[in-house]
Amino acid sequence: MPTVLRKGELRFFFFSREPNEPPHIHVEAGDKYAKYWLGPVSAAQNFGFKEYELNRISKIVDENKVLFRRKWNEYFS
Repeated sequence: MPTVLRKGELRFFFFSREPNEPPHIHVEAGDKYAKYWLGPVSAAQNFGFKEYELNRISKIVDENKVLFRRKWNEYFS
């Protein structure tokens, strides 16, 4: 599970065995977890994050979507 970015308590990462899905990023903080599609940025799954946390995460994903997509392409190519 390569970590792509850390922002405070948030860790953004990929799972190694998901090359057949559209580009996305996973995020976790403690026991909370979410998955975000990168194009367009949208939450695909959420387990435990509150709405205000998801809004913050969405903003971070949007600000870093170029980095996430580049890392995705490097990792899965």
